[in-house]
Amino acid sequence: MPQSSRIPIVAIVGRPNVGKSTLFNRLVGARQAIVSDEPGTTRDRIIARVDWGDRVFTIVDTGGLFPEKETGLWPDMRAQIDVALDEADVIVFLTDALDGITSTDMDVASLVRRRGKPVVLGVNKVDNQKRELLAMEFYELGIGEPVFLSAYHNSGVDDLMIATAEHFPPPFSEIEAPEAMQLAIVGRPNVGKSMLLNTILGDKRAVVSDIPGTTRDATDTLADYQGDPVLFIDTAGIRRRGKVEGGIEKYSVIRSVRAIERADVAFLVVEALEPGAAQDQHVSGLLLDNYTGVVLVVNKWDLAAEANLDQAVVLEHLRERFKFASHIPVRFTSALEGSGIEDLMAAAKEVYTERNRWVEQQDLSRVIRDALMAHPPPTVGKRYLRISQPRQEGVAPPMFTFAVNYPEMIHFSYRRYLENELRAAFGFRGNRLKLIFRVRDEDGRRPTPRV
Repeated sequence: MPQSSRIPIVAIVGRPNVGKSTLFNRLVGARQAIVSDEPGTTRDRIIARVDWGDRVFTIVDTGGLFPEKETGLWPDMRAQIDVALDEADVIVFLTDALDGITSTDMDVASLVRRRGKPVVLGVNKVDNQKRELLAMEFYELGIGEPVFLSAYHNSGVDDLMIATAEHFPPPFSEIEAPEAMQLAIVGRPNVGKSMLLNTILGDKRAVVSDIPGTTRDATDTLADYQGDPVLFIDTAGIRRRGKVEGGIEKYSVIRSVRAIERADVAFLVVEALEPGAAQDQHVSGLLLDNYTGVVLVVNKWDLAAEANLDQAVVLEHLRERFKFASHIPVRFTSALEGSGIEDLMAAAKEVYTERNRWVEQQDLSRVIRDALMAHPPPTVGKRYLRISQPRQEGVAPPMFTFAVNYPEMIHFSYRRYLENELRAAFGFRGNRLKLIFRVRDEDGRRPTPRV
C-alpha cells in the first residue's frame, strides 16, 4: 500500500513591524525576506520549505495587516493574505511585546479566530524578564497560551515551533492509491498551460488568455481520457520570487505548490522559444523536492520552423539545463495546433505506471549487492560505511530503505549512484526515488529511521 506525505503550510500573520520577516528568515536560515523597520515592507507573500527536526513544512511570510485607511494598497494586500490564510494548515499570529496589545492586534485576533484553523500566538521581542512580565497581557486576546520569543536573538523560536508542530498532520499516512491519475500542469506564466489543458480535453474547460497569470487558482477537471480517468489540475504560473510582479498573481504560487504536492504526475511546460530558463529550473526543483513524477513539455512547437529550431538541438540544450534530472521524458507539443498530445499523454501514463512499480525483494537485493561490489561505499579514516537490508517501503513515490552503521557518511554522490543503479535495473522513468538510510540496531532488530 503506498505511503503519502502531507507537507503542512504555516502562515505567519500580524500587523506591520512585529518581526514576521525576521522570524521567517530565522526559520529558513537565510535572509530571504526583506527586514526593515518601515511598516508594510513585506507586501509579497514569500514562501520557503523548512526542515525542522524530523518534520518538513512550508512557511509563508505575509504582509502586515492594518486598517485600509493607512494605505491604498490594502485591498490587494488583504486579498493576498486571505489566500495564505485559506491555504494554511496552521496560523502563527505574531505580536510585539514592546507595543503591547493594539486595536489592530484585536482585529487580527478576530480575523484568525473566524478562520476556524489552529492558531499559535507568538509574542515577539521578549528578550528579558521585564518584557516577559509585560507580555502577560496577551492572554487577553483569547487566542490561547502565548509563546514568548525573540526572533532576532533566536530565543523561544523552538518553543514556538513545538507549539505549531502539535497541529501538523502525521508525517506519513497509509492511503489507498487513487483511482484517477492526478495530473498537474505547471510552469511559468504564459507558456500555454491552460490552452494545453483545453486541447487535451477537446473542450474549453479553462480560461485561455495571452495575459500571464490568468489562472490564479488551481482548477481541477476530472475527465475520461481514452478510457482512463484523469484528474487534471491546471495551476497558476510560477515565477522566481524576484521576478514576480504586483497583484494577486504574485501570491497564487502557494496554490500551485499545493497542486504539485497532491499530483502524481506533472507536466512541466516550457516555451519552445525560451526552453530551460532559470524559472523553469526553479519549478523543476519544486517538483523534484516533492518527488512528483514529471514530463517536460516543450510547448508552442508550431513556432519552431520560423525560428529555425531543430528538435535534436533543443533536446540537447534541455538535457544540459536539466542534467540533474536526466530521467525525465521530454515531449514536443503545440497546444494551438493540437500536435503531440497523444504522445504526451502516453508519456504521462508511463510515468504514472513507473511511479507505482514494486520490485521483488530478491531482485532488489541482487542489484544493490552488485552495486556495492562494483563501487564500494566510501571510508573516512578507519570508519567503513556498511549498507545492508535494502527494502522497498512504498510507491508513489518509490521509496527504498537501507540499514547503515554511519548515516552521516552517505554523501549525495553515493546516494545518486545507488539511485542510478536502481533506475538502470528497474526503470522508474520520470520519478525521483526516495532513499532513506536507517541506523542499524546492534541486536539485529529493524533499524531506527534516520533520513
